[in-house]
Amino acid sequence: MNSLPLHDLMARLGELLSYDASSPLIFSSGLFLFLFAGFLLVYGALRRATTARILYVILFSLYFYYKSSGIYFLLLIFAATSDYWIARALHRTRRPALRRLWVALSVAVNLGMLGYFKYTNFLIDISNQLFGEGFLQFRNIFLPVGISFFVFQSMSYTIDIYRRQIEPLRRWADYLFYLSFFPQLVAGPIVRARDFIPQIRRNPVTVTREMFGTAVFLILTGLFKKAVISDYISLNFVDRIFDEPLLYSGVECLTGIYGYALQIYCDFSGYSDMAIGIALMLGFRFPKNFDAPYKSATITEFWRRWHISLSSWLRDYLYISLGGNRRGRVRTYANLLLTMLLGGLWHGAAVRFVLWGALHGTALALHKMWMAVVPGAKADGAQMRPWSRAAGIIVTFHLVCFGWLMFRAESMRGVELMLHQIFFNFNAALAPQLAAGYTGVVILIAIGYALHFVPARADAAAQRLVVRSPLAVQVLLAAAMIWLVMQVKSSDIQPFIYFQF
Repeated sequence: MNSLPLHDLMARLGELLSYDASSPLIFSSGLFLFLFAGFLLVYGALRRATTARILYVILFSLYFYYKSSGIYFLLLIFAATSDYWIARALHRTRRPALRRLWVALSVAVNLGMLGYFKYTNFLIDISNQLFGEGFLQFRNIFLPVGISFFVFQSMSYTIDIYRRQIEPLRRWADYLFYLSFFPQLVAGPIVRARDFIPQIRRNPVTVTREMFGTAVFLILTGLFKKAVISDYISLNFVDRIFDEPLLYSGVECLTGIYGYALQIYCDFSGYSDMAIGIALMLGFRFPKNFDAPYKSATITEFWRRWHISLSSWLRDYLYISLGGNRRGRVRTYANLLLTMLLGGLWHGAAVRFVLWGALHGTALALHKMWMAVVPGAKADGAQMRPWSRAAGIIVTFHLVCFGWLMFRAESMRGVELMLHQIFFNFNAALAPQLAAGYTGVVILIAIGYALHFVPARADAAAQRLVVRSPLAVQVLLAAAMIWLVMQVKSSDIQPFIYFQF
């Protein structure tokens, strides 16, 4: 076999390394694993050269974002530059009115970017519905990957400085490092400045054996969740159900919803696990972002376990800013509802996301009301007896699944069709045929939920086993996981669900 001419080889390499909208650089891709291996070699050599290491990571992070959003990596640089200078001016200002103006400017710039790229066509659609079709023309606007995440992260920095909880960074490069750090850049977790900034200039960078082993465990479990469970059940079952619900019975539609609940959890928590693991391998510690959320016995507990970095951000920077629970019960319930409505809108510019937020906001308010009138009731259901906790888990899970139906369906018409099939064309007799026709899917769904509900101590024991294993065993585990991914993966890499947010 003749080898490719050098210029053809270079051309193909250039295509591979250039921006391709249909092929973002994600953790589960072979290209990322190859680039990250090369990145680690240079990173290790720079472990004591603080400034060179920071600049090197910034360049790799900007390239990583370029591979996801093309020229819009400049938007990330603009956001970092804007809030870096606003934060410094805010810190120097003593007059309260001027301080409020500076922080308002930061919020306006960040939300202005988010609003233009994410909500322009949504507002045009509402205007056309109010004033007639054609009143405004839709625009072809590209949504930069992960803009919602780095905008929230940047706003938290200036707000914390306004609240005098932290001081501004002295170097622009350090702030760009914080905002662009590639493990959490495009899909979180949303890392607070107060937690991350003290880690930037530690010298030398130290990765202990325990940190490395934990990183290996998190990366491998995240890869299994994402590339094995989530991608397989999505392509081979869930997407088919949601695309054409009338072609399937109610039992199949309900199984599709259960499948999507597992898919979105494995997709997002898998990404978070990999992000936390990759950061740990570089010597940085991120907070935990998921804690077995479907074990929750109340809706309040669910939001303490699901996407923890976002729920805590909404609590600290939106709910508390609205008054929290300091202005009476009615205001508390209204604040919860408004916080979740805006949280729903953060996820997507569509009515179904607003309704999803309204569902969770109403449920949180009702649970808050329940705790106010029932003596001893706890937010996490800690006072529940085993049977009542089991019932609470079932009820909470199905409430969350109803929300996921609105989250996943392409429109409210899709929600209506799925519910129609479930309530009026259930046909439970088809369950054996479903299991026979989708054996692989059913097995993976069962494995996914079984692993999710194992006791926390079993998960911790598995992590300790990997951490204490010799490096050769960890390498073999990684090779086995990559082989498994290759056996079940489709021809195309599936983007992470939260890339669209």
